[in-house]
Order: sequence, then structure tokens, then C-alpha cells
Amino acid sequence: MHDTLTSLVERAIAGHPRPLEFYLREHSGLPGPRANLELANDVSYLLAAAANKHPDTVHSLVNYFATGDRKQVLGNTPAEFIMLCGVIAAGTCAAVQAEWREKTIEMLSHYACSPYGRIREGVATAYQHLLSVDQQLVIASLKQLATEGNYLQQRAAVAAIAESHLLFDPAIVSDAVLLQRVVLENSRRVPAAERKIEDFKILRRALGYTLSIITAAAPEQGFALMRECASWNDDDITWILRENLKKKRLAKFSQDAALIAQLLT
Repeated sequence: MHDTLTSLVERAIAGHPRPLEFYLREHSGLPGPRANLELANDVSYLLAAAANKHPDTVHSLVNYFATGDRKQVLGNTPAEFIMLCGVIAAGTCAAVQAEWREKTIEMLSHYACSPYGRIREGVATAYQHLLSVDQQLVIASLKQLATEGNYLQQRAAVAAIAESHLLFDPAIVSDAVLLQRVVLENSRRVPAAERKIEDFKILRRALGYTLSIITAAAPEQGFALMRECASWNDDDITWILRENLKKKRLAKFSQDAALIAQLLT
């Protein structure tokens, strides 16, 4: 990691956060097509490394970055990047500070509803950090979002667990398939008029890739779910299935994919 960033994090922990904030803003990459995710991840890991030694200061700093003046934050701006850093850092720090996890999960449930795609992706990343250390707590939270949450919270549930490096554990894979099923079934029941709203479209786009990630990790379960979904004859579910069949990660399952494609014709 860059020596400058390490030094600025140390200064922030010592009570001088503004230079770190200015550095993050300057190197955010925003406005622009891509935020500096490498920097956001680096600062989150540095804060997590300091969390055991300076828990109160790190906790305050993460909250300051994540919350800020939320009503004044605009998308595709350095201010959004500061919030993104705070959201990701909340996950990395709670991964090493167990007593922060429940409050962090509450915060992530809130930020899952952000109007900004980068923040929603940051929420998924933060959940993934927590999943690596506390599956029981996080899976329970994701199941609640999938079952009871709004469209953006359901999106967080399926996106958070659709990460290939997490899907080597059979227990997580089983839960991942279940989450996809719950949200797909929810989507199937949405009235036609309501499917025109943007939040539902955002959820649909997420399902357009998450199902293939889960299926690549658990082909038997994943393709069984896809076959069932194909039988629903629902236009949006059909779109979701076709989008997933386009993904290169399913190319080695050509026969199974061909069967799904045939069912959709």
C-alpha cells in the first residue's frame, strides 16, 4: 500500500481526519466512469488493521465517512466516494470487531437502498467481508432482506452472496441457492404495473448475473432452479434466465445451458 495513504490513516486515527478525507476526494476518480475501488479497499484494510488497537477512533472515523451529510451527497462526486469508503470499511472493520457487527448490518440494510449504484456495490462488498467471518449472523440478515425487504434490499441479498470466492463452502452455496429462489419467486409475484419502477429494474438486472455465479458454483442445484424458473412462463424471469445463459462462466455447462435455452423458446 502507498506510504502516503498509510501515513494519512495514522494521522486520522491520531485525531486529524481531514488530510485523509482530502486525499480520498482528490484520488477518488470521480466524477468519472470508474471510482478508485483499489483506494477504497486499501483504506478499508488499513482501518481494519488499526481497529483492535484504536477501536473508538476507528469506529468514529468509519461512521464519519459513511454517514457524513447524507442529504447533501450527490452521485458521481468525491463526496459519494467518501461514503463508499465508509461503507466498505464498516464491513472490513466489523469483520475484526465482533461487537460492531449487528449495528453494521443495520447500517448496510439502510445503505442497500441508496439511489447510487456504487454505494449499493459497496454494501455487497461489506457483506462479503462479514460473510467470511460470521456466516450465521450475515446469512440470517440476508434471508430477512430477501424475504421482507424492498426491491433494493432484495438486490443486496442476492448480490452479496454471489461472489465466487465465498462459494467453496457447501453451507454457503446452499444458502445462496435459497436466496436466489426466494427473490426470484418474489419477483414472479410482482404485479405487471409495479415492474416498471426503477427499483424493480435494478433488482432484475442484478438477478441477470447473480444466478449464473451461483449456478457455476453449484451446477446441479443452480440448473434445477433455472429449469423450474423456465416453467413459470414469466417475461421478466425469462429475461433473467437468458441474461445468465450469456455469461461465459456457464460455457462449460453447455448441455445444461442448451436445455434451459430450449425450454425458453
